[in-house]
This record gives sequence, C-alpha cells and structure tokens, in this order.
Amino acid sequence: MLRRDSGCAAASPRTSRRPASRLSFANWTRCALPEQRPVSHSPGQWSGRAGLIFATVGSAVGLGSIWKFPYEVGENGGGAFVLIYAVGLLVVVLPLMLAEFVIGRRGGGDAMASIRRLAEAAGEAAGWRWLGALMLAAGFAILSYYAVIGGLTLAYGAQAMGVGFGGLDAPGAARLFAARSGDPLELAGWHALFMALTVAIVARGIERGIEAACRLLMPVLAAIMLLLALHGAASGEFARTAEFLLAPRLEAMTTRAALEALGLGFFSIGVGLGVLLTYAAHAPPGTLLGTVALATLAGDTAISLLAGFAVFPLAFAHGLDPAAGTSLIFLTLPIAFGQIASGGRIGGAFFAALALAALASAIALLELVVAPAIRWTGWSRPTAAMAVGLACWVAGLPSALSFGLWREVRPLGFLPGFADAGILEALDRVTSNLALPLAGFLLAIFAARLLGARTLAAELGWPPRRLAALRALLGWGVPGLILAVAALGHLPR
Repeated sequence: MLRRDSGCAAASPRTSRRPASRLSFANWTRCALPEQRPVSHSPGQWSGRAGLIFATVGSAVGLGSIWKFPYEVGENGGGAFVLIYAVGLLVVVLPLMLAEFVIGRRGGGDAMASIRRLAEAAGEAAGWRWLGALMLAAGFAILSYYAVIGGLTLAYGAQAMGVGFGGLDAPGAARLFAARSGDPLELAGWHALFMALTVAIVARGIERGIEAACRLLMPVLAAIMLLLALHGAASGEFARTAEFLLAPRLEAMTTRAALEALGLGFFSIGVGLGVLLTYAAHAPPGTLLGTVALATLAGDTAISLLAGFAVFPLAFAHGLDPAAGTSLIFLTLPIAFGQIASGGRIGGAFFAALALAALASAIALLELVVAPAIRWTGWSRPTAAMAVGLACWVAGLPSALSFGLWREVRPLGFLPGFADAGILEALDRVTSNLALPLAGFLLAIFAARLLGARTLAAELGWPPRRLAALRALLGWGVPGLILAVAALGHLPR
C-alpha cells in the first residue's frame, strides 16, 4: 500500500509560512514532486543513525577484513594499492551501498519484498523478484560455511586461553589444526555454538538484539585491534609493517593489481547481498543515508588497517610469511603466539577479535534470511530465527566435514577451475566469484533503471548534478567494473 508523504503539505513552498528559499532541496523534492512513498512493512527500527552505523559497520567487518585486506595491500603495491582501493570504494562500493539503502527504505521490507514492490510500482516485469531470491540464496550459502570458520575461531580462542600455543612449531601447528578441524563432532559443536550465539542475537529483534550487540561488539573489536597494534609497535617491527602496508611501490601496481584493488572493497564489504537493503528498511525517517554509507566505509577500512598493524609485526618478528593468506590465522600466527611472553592472552585477544568480527557479519547474514521467513510463515521472530539458524547449521555440516571425513570430496570437480576445490572452497568460489558479482551487477542495473532522479533525491537529498553522477555510475561504471573484476578472477595469473 502506498501513501503520500504526510509532511508534504506543511513543507510545500506555497503553504509553508517559511520563505521558500529556506526549504532544503531534500524537502522540496519530497513534496513538490509527485512521488509516492511506501508504508514500512518491517517491524522494529534502529534507535537512530548511530545504531544503523554500528550495524552496517558490523555487517561489513568480517574475517576478510582481519587478514585479506592487509595482505592484499602489502602484496600489491602498498600505498598505491590503498589509493586505488579508495577510488574503488567511491566509484563501485558507495553507489551500490546507496542503491541498497534507497531500495530498502523505499521498499520498506526484506530484500525480495522491497525489490518486488519497487518493480511493481515502476511497472516493470515481476522477474526482478529473482534478484532478491539470488541475494537470499547467496547469503544463506555464505553463512552456512562462514559459521564453520566462526566456530574454528572460538575453538582456537579457547585453546589460547587454556593450554596455549607454547612450543608450537610448523608441524605442531599443522597437527593442532588437524585436531581442531578434523574431529567432526568437535567442529560441529563449535559450529553449533557459533550459530546459537548468532540466533540468540537476531531473535531479540532489531534494536534490542542486532543494534545492542553491534554497539558492544564493534567498540570491543576496535579496542582489541588497537591494543594488538600497540603491542606490535612495541615488538620493534612497526616501521617494517608500515612500509609493507603503506609505502607506495609503483612497480607492483600491474593492471591486474589495480583491478584487484577496485574489486576488493566490493567483495570484502559484501554489497549486493541485500544485507544493507534489509537494514535500511528499519532506518528511522530523516536518517542521512549518505552519511551512514561513508561512516561504514571509513569504519571498515580503519579496522582493516588496524588489523594489519596488529598481525604483521608478529609475522615479521618471528620470520613468518605475511603472505600466507587464510593459513596465516590458524597455521602461522599460533606459532608466533607460542614464542612470546603472554602469548596465551595475546592469542586469546586475537581470536576473540576474529570471533567478534565473524559474529557481527553472521548476524547480518542471518537477518537477511530471517526477515523474509517471518513474512512467509507468520512465525514470531524467535521461532523464525531458530528455524533458519538450524537449517543453516545443517547446511554447514558438509563444509565442516570437508576438513576431515570428506576432505577428498570435490563436488564441482567436473567444472573448470574447481578440480581442486573441496566442499567449503567450492561454495566460497561459487558465491564470491559468481553469485556476488552477478547480484551486484543486477542491483546496479535495477537501481539505474528503476530509481529515478525524484526517488533518489527524496531519499538522499542530493542536488541534481550529484544525482546524475550517481545514476551514471550505477548505469555504466559499476556494471563495467564488476564485469572486469569478475573476468579477472577466471583468468590465469
């Protein structure tokens, strides 16, 4: 059901007692232009702009922010990579974030419902609803294996705070990982604990659950990263880390590295999944969506850089490979923790930070699916959260088994590029290299085609020239760059 903005009569240049010149551009476009606004169909609301920012930063910060961003920066040109990454944030990520925010607040519901309502209001084909379905399927698949890794971070945190990593060498680290990940019952238990924490938060609702958790998790995560970075500075390898991360090395900036820098923000922040769209449906009236988007990008980038200054001094100080990638977390850093004083406490803090980052992202992914589940079934939020969480845990069991009993299974081995991919890795490649780029590409086309200048102006309050640039990016620049980055992922190095 659609209604006109109830504040139009009061804000109209003809009826307002204030001079028309004092009306903001946003108010004028909301009222003087014949634009319809939907009634919100989403129960619950953020307490304010700060609550929405904490939640969106939490959704953006994940395990990849702790290891992938610093590693990619250091290996691909340092400061030059950061500069191109910042350009990618502005020309790819920011437009898609704004599109998700506008669709969510305008549509007033979950990803599928909001996209369908806006498509119907614009007289477009109902086939656009499959974009929302793609978002939900990708989000569910990602959470199914992401929660397995989240469970591993809990297991390693317990190890660090318990017996610790004393005397651990490379073979010992490999044996520890095999013991923690190869026992199906133990890993399923940690996986279940991680999902239970996620469900418990989402079941409490938007403000009392998700916002309250993110208001706690994000400051604690930032504080732990800051303390670990200060410890790294005291280790004597701060200058080497700063050079590795920030010194511009133009000789390393190939065309491939530049495209990877442009695409890194898209993949690490996860625009196109519909999470931000779902969160925006609960935004209070008057929330400045552009401010929320910029604050989210700044918060995610700051935590990612802090992570680099926390992790790499340890790697350099103990002669470890900073380019170890995902194995840096579970195979490389435990060796460093075992060789330093107070390694148990420092390792416990590090894995606690990892668990917090993983939990904040998992909350967002679960809410992405729980929101439409409530609409479809009519269940209460706690019931829907428990049902979806249980389904996700069951769907994640094959990924958990891929570390042990099913380590030799190659579900997509018949496809090019998947011959060596186990269950978890195959899921990751399908979602990251196929589903997420496709969803982002279609989202940009949807926004450019269906979100007219009046709708964008009413929701963002931007002047016409800035709106024209945003629509041009969504219509041409963003889809083109997504195609280029996606094609890059399928080319040999």
